[in-house]
Amino acid sequence: MSHRQKKTDYDRDDFMPGLTLALAILLAAGIFFAEVGKRLRLPSVTGYIVAGLILGHSGFDVFGGQDISLRLGHFTQIALMLIAFSIGEQIEIKEIRSYFKSVGIIGLFETAGAFVAVTFSSLLVILLFMRMPPPWGMKDTLCLAILLGAVSVATAPAATLHVMKELGARGPLTKTLLAVVAVDDGLAIMFFSIGMSIVNQMLGAGDAGMAMAVVKSLAEIMGSIIMGVITGITIDYVIKYFDRKNEMLTAGLALLLLTGEFARLTHLSPLLAGMAAGFTVINRDARDVRLFNALQEFGPPVYVLFFTLAGAHLDLSILKTAGLLGLAYFFSRIVGKIAGAALGARLASSPVAVQKYLGFALVPQAGVAIGLIFLIGGDPALARFSAFITPVVLAGVVLSELFGPVAARYAVESAGEARLPRHAEGDRNEKETGGHNDIIIAPWDLPPMLPVTRISGAVIFGASNPVMARGLARVAIILAQHFKSSPVSVRVFSEKGAGRASELLHENFRPEKAEGRHLNCDIQTFPVSGMKVADGLVRAINEHDTRCVILGYPVKGTIQKFQKVVEKVARDANCPVIVVRFAGTFSINRVLVPVTGFGQLDALREVIEAFHMVRGSILTLMYMLPYDSQDSEIAPARERLINWARENNITSLVKCQVIQSESRAMSIVEESVNHSLILMSSPRRSQLHSIFFRFAHKDRGTAEQETACDCKQS
Repeated sequence: MSHRQKKTDYDRDDFMPGLTLALAILLAAGIFFAEVGKRLRLPSVTGYIVAGLILGHSGFDVFGGQDISLRLGHFTQIALMLIAFSIGEQIEIKEIRSYFKSVGIIGLFETAGAFVAVTFSSLLVILLFMRMPPPWGMKDTLCLAILLGAVSVATAPAATLHVMKELGARGPLTKTLLAVVAVDDGLAIMFFSIGMSIVNQMLGAGDAGMAMAVVKSLAEIMGSIIMGVITGITIDYVIKYFDRKNEMLTAGLALLLLTGEFARLTHLSPLLAGMAAGFTVINRDARDVRLFNALQEFGPPVYVLFFTLAGAHLDLSILKTAGLLGLAYFFSRIVGKIAGAALGARLASSPVAVQKYLGFALVPQAGVAIGLIFLIGGDPALARFSAFITPVVLAGVVLSELFGPVAARYAVESAGEARLPRHAEGDRNEKETGGHNDIIIAPWDLPPMLPVTRISGAVIFGASNPVMARGLARVAIILAQHFKSSPVSVRVFSEKGAGRASELLHENFRPEKAEGRHLNCDIQTFPVSGMKVADGLVRAINEHDTRCVILGYPVKGTIQKFQKVVEKVARDANCPVIVVRFAGTFSINRVLVPVTGFGQLDALREVIEAFHMVRGSILTLMYMLPYDSQDSEIAPARERLINWARENNITSLVKCQVIQSESRAMSIVEESVNHSLILMSSPRRSQLHSIFFRFAHKDRGTAEQETACDCKQS
């Protein structure tokens, strides 16, 4: 092999400089034209697409024969998954529950509107202005019109979402729009499957072909959603173990890209899977949005590449090929979307802004529509239609990608929901979370407890660790005062220790007895021998008129065993089950109650009242709103919080505050610096109403930082 030949092969393989230069040109051009567009009051995404048009085949063809777009195709896949995941973030059930029904109605009508409008306009244009090749008949013309209508229902979420973020849009129109866009791809696949089935039926494919198409489309939708839900649960579980933003970003992005690639390999929808993943994460109980925020910081350069590449792929010469049918497709689709959305919004009694402007934001169309074209071309029975459909739909994509973002911006601004994006807060100090099992019971420095008269019933508690026993005794005494009951300590001895139970009895109950004397309260004891822990506790509960039972989260041992004990006790006990977790120093001088709804406050009411009765203890009720809630929601929420406290006679030494939280867990951790005790309510599961405590360590202004997610929920 000659030196010249070796050098030629080396130059062919060493493509990285060309790729790097292409990245630089695409990013620089995209940003430049985005700035030009802003001066003309155009969305940034329009500037990106124009930059791509100028650089691509329709412009100067800067990249020429280099297959740069193919090599940069990975950025397209990354951007699509980030966009889909971000759309899922917007569909929070708590936020859209009030208009969930309207989203379904609007989505159905706007897709049906596009389908009907494009089908009839295409049919008229073909019949009146086009001469089709023989032996083309009326049936073929109708089939072509139906296929064009089926493709037209798809909407491109990427451009719409980018405009929303750029404007910092928030309000009824924005929420409805993002929810409609999220379900639009699913509806598009369904309408396309129905259209394909109708055409196959007309061409003689028969009932079997129609049924198979419907089943296949439903399987694709369900499979994509299931894959996304599994990914969302996995992401939510994994990021709990990371505190640094870069770690969360790396882990979350890896899982998202893995899901997208697996969806493509299994012929599912990466977009639907990504949306389902974001939907799952945002609707989990912890509602941790740190990953969404980390992805927002990572996304801008990827989005610039995505939209600029999309513009480079657009070929303006297709407009001439599409001709009058292409223009009819583009304009009738817009009319159908606007009219269908308006009619659906009116039937759903949506706000006026939604009725008037929602359809304008549904103009963009891109990836899904192109994918549907390929499906038509891959069907042998329909392949002959693709020669007409491809240029028409691509022409519509070119025009909608150019004018769609402008229409979306018009809709948001006309509805009065555009505002400056929130300034990203500076990076918070990232501290390593660390925990230890050293439990310290702080001395009781509050006024002495008042003696209880007319005792009725019992508050039962049990723990094996001596220090935990003292802490649980203190909690039991406080709750016993509220319930006017007697605190009862339960010790369950196994079959092996049953023989020595009597000689160990005094030693085992010593810690809680000492705590009782210190708080001027007599602790009753109840030993149980020769039984399992859960069975012994249930026996103690049944033999007393039990008001509530308190279980200590284990310092040592497996969590699974403890959970089984809690489940058994909760299933068999006819009283609330309270789980207490200690961390660091335990005192009740400053009590924090973080909630996300008034239902949680109602569930905690008895416990809040009990700790509020402790003289000298300061109570803080902290209501956490979603991070994207409007500032105008803070004052009404605080007023409701104050009224709730008044209605329940919780008025002295109480503070009511409302915050906008990006991560509920992190908000609780940060607030724990100023508090020594945190009361939390778990979700209701199968008649189980358990209440979780977390005792935060406070030492010279620092707090033991363990996320509230560490409290295992029964």
